[in-house]
Amino acid sequence: MSFYNKVQEYKKFDFSGFTEKVSDSDIIKIINKESLSEQDFLTLLSPKTFNHIEDMAQKTNETAVKHFGKSILLYAPLYVSSFCINNCLYCGFSTNNNIKREVLTFEEIEENCKIIAGYGIRHILLVCGESRVKTSLDYLKKTVEILRDYFDAVDLEVYPLDENEYKELFDVGVNGLTIYQETYNEELYKVLHTKGGKVDYRYRLETCQRAGMANYRNLNVGALLGLHDFISEVFFAGLHAQYLRKKFPHAEVGMSFPRIRPAVGGFQPKITINDRQIVQAICAVRLFINRINITVSTRESATLRNNLIPLGITKMSAGSSTEVGGYVKRIKNEEVLSKGQFTINDAASVESVKEMIYKAGYQPIMKDMF
Repeated sequence: MSFYNKVQEYKKFDFSGFTEKVSDSDIIKIINKESLSEQDFLTLLSPKTFNHIEDMAQKTNETAVKHFGKSILLYAPLYVSSFCINNCLYCGFSTNNNIKREVLTFEEIEENCKIIAGYGIRHILLVCGESRVKTSLDYLKKTVEILRDYFDAVDLEVYPLDENEYKELFDVGVNGLTIYQETYNEELYKVLHTKGGKVDYRYRLETCQRAGMANYRNLNVGALLGLHDFISEVFFAGLHAQYLRKKFPHAEVGMSFPRIRPAVGGFQPKITINDRQIVQAICAVRLFINRINITVSTRESATLRNNLIPLGITKMSAGSSTEVGGYVKRIKNEEVLSKGQFTINDAASVESVKEMIYKAGYQPIMKDMF
C-alpha cells in the first residue's frame, strides 16, 4: 500500500477537535509508555503538551541516548544549480523569480569539494533546482562520481526520479535521499505549486518509496513548517517516516523539521512556528519512533541548535552555504550574483559547531559509519 492511502484515511479527520479533548492525564500516561500508537503521537502534538514539555524532553533524551549514544554526524549541502522549472510560491529558486541562474561545471564542483573536504566534512548533500535540462541524470551521475572522490557518503536532495534512475545513481555511489513534501495537505499543495513537474502531489509523496526500492540506505522526509497547520503537518511527516521504516527495514529513516526562511520572492507564511513547537515536534517524533535520525540544519539559530542537541539530534549541517558554488565564493570573497534558495540562520564555521557539540557533552562525527 502506498503512503498516499494513509494520508487519505485522515482526509476528513478533525485534528483541532481531537487535540482540544486531550487531558493532562492523557499526556502523562503517554509520555511514560514504551510504545506509542498513532493516536498517542497525535496527542503529544496538542497545545496542552506544553504543560509537560520538561518531562517529555527528559524522556526524549533518555530514549535518544539509549538508541544513538551521544554522537552527532556533521554534513554540508553543496548547491550545484539554481535553474528550476517549478513555480513554488515560497522558494527562492522558483521559476517566476527574476534571479541570476547558475549551474556549476564539473571543474567548479571539484573546486567546491576541495574546500568542503578541507573543513573535515565527510558527508555531503547534493542539492539542485528541479531542471532535467540543466541538471540531467547524466550530469548528476558525473557529479556523484566527483563527490565520491572527496566524501564517504553522498545523499541527494534533487528533483524526484523514477526507481530505475535512483538505481543508476545508487550504482555510482549515492547513499541516501532527502525530500520534503513541503505540505501534506493536497489542496494547499496545489495552490503553492502552480507550474512544473512538482505539481504532481502523489508522485512527490511516493519519492522516498521509489528510492527505498532502489536500496537507498538513508531516507529522510519532512514538511516545510509554516505553510500549513503545525499539528497535522508534523503528524503526517511522522507517519510517513514510520511507513518507510516498516517498508524498508534495511534503511535508516530520518526526519527534518525545516521552518520557512526569508527568500527571494518575499513569500510571507501565514503561520508562525515558534521554538517551543520545534522542541515539541522533535520530542513527539522521538517518542513515537525511538530509532529515527533527526536532522537540524542552519535554517535554525546556533542558540536553538545547541539547545536541541540533548533531544536526540543525530545529524547537523555545519559551515553551510545555500548559494550555488557558495564555498568557493566565500573563500574568494566573490560577489554573489545568484541568490541562495533561502537565507541561513547559523553561519558558524564547522569548527565552531564542533566546539558547540563538545560543550554539550556530545561527540561530533565526521564520517557516517552505517
